[in-house]
Amino acid sequence: MFSHMNTIIAESVKHLGQQAADEGAEILCKAIETNGSANLILATGASQFTVLDALLTDPFIAWNKVTIFHLDEYLGLPPTHPASFRKYLWDRFISQLPVHPAAVHWIDGQAQPEVVCQLLSVIIMKHPIDLAFVGIGENGHLAFNDPPADFITNNPYIVVQLDEACRKQQLGEGWFPTFEDVPQQAISMSINQIMKSKNIICSVPDQRKAVAVKNAVKGPVTNDVPASILQNHPNVTLYLDPPSASLL
Repeated sequence: MFSHMNTIIAESVKHLGQQAADEGAEILCKAIETNGSANLILATGASQFTVLDALLTDPFIAWNKVTIFHLDEYLGLPPTHPASFRKYLWDRFISQLPVHPAAVHWIDGQAQPEVVCQLLSVIIMKHPIDLAFVGIGENGHLAFNDPPADFITNNPYIVVQLDEACRKQQLGEGWFPTFEDVPQQAISMSINQIMKSKNIICSVPDQRKAVAVKNAVKGPVTNDVPASILQNHPNVTLYLDPPSASLL
């Protein structure tokens, strides 16, 4: 198992989401109590459905004191596109909050990528992250840092190429009608920026993630399995369901 990581196998995907959200809510509330505010990274994708649903029902988080950062976004997709992560977060989470967050820093996939990365990087460097919700891709990616991921750069946001396995996962999850429709590039929070988060909650349900989970947990730390870097973080909880944990 991870040297520092608390690994929890929930009895179902719904329980996984509830337990991850409960831990996340506790971290956010403590940060607000201590600092008067909290800074949060939100992931998207099918692995986060039940997590975000449960997080919305927590009655104690003062969302008006939470600044939210968006983990990744495809290049070239408008926020109206069904696969846009801006649309995902707005529809499934931000628009349903009881109050407006302190701020939401969106990734604009239609603007000039280098400018977007630079602007967001300046902002996030002023907001130490209390908590990051993340997942692991079928190819072992963390955010859109596909293998071999860049473990060197300290730039908080970077432009990345999406590999074939990643693009096939997006197609398989039903976000795009054909493989050709899946963008080849995205803006992603970098590995080192994610690792700067004080706490990381990694939710990974589903049998199709079992090999990636095994490689990330039991294998060496390598940029060929980007999520294996989590072995080096002091405060990570990995939430699995029985199918995703089946190879451990």
